[in-house]
Amino acid sequence: MSSQTPAHSPVPAKAVAEARCAYRVFSPIQTRWADNDAYGHVNNVVYYSWFDTAVNAYLIAQGALDIEHGSTIGLVVETQCHYFASLAFPQKVEAGLRVARLGSSSVRYEIGLFAEGAEWTAARGHFIHVYVDRQSRRPTPLPEALKTALSALIV
Repeated sequence: MSSQTPAHSPVPAKAVAEARCAYRVFSPIQTRWADNDAYGHVNNVVYYSWFDTAVNAYLIAQGALDIEHGSTIGLVVETQCHYFASLAFPQKVEAGLRVARLGSSSVRYEIGLFAEGAEWTAARGHFIHVYVDRQSRRPTPLPEALKTALSALIV
């Protein structure tokens, strides 16, 4: 072992595709012509947009997020994505959503992206929101409506 490598540094496990049953709720996403890149598949940055869309659409539908007037907002502090299969326009995509961790002011969302009807993720990732007061930008406890909506997604 190198003297520069700490003895306690873990080796990350290789990411693998996951089955549809690993997610709690799903939302449809229609790819757009503009989503494809020069290589003929959806560009990697679009996946992150889909993550954000899946989470926020769920929260709005549950009455847990008021994007215009709510006193609490979520700020992304960490994000990651693993890719397993290409997606391309004009495919339809389904975003699976779950919550892996629900803290007092933060949430770890995990999202799986599936080609329509596919059993395994084409990509999967996560992001962490820290919920803050809209004005002060300081962390704040999750509102009850948000905790209730998110509790249904915990795995």
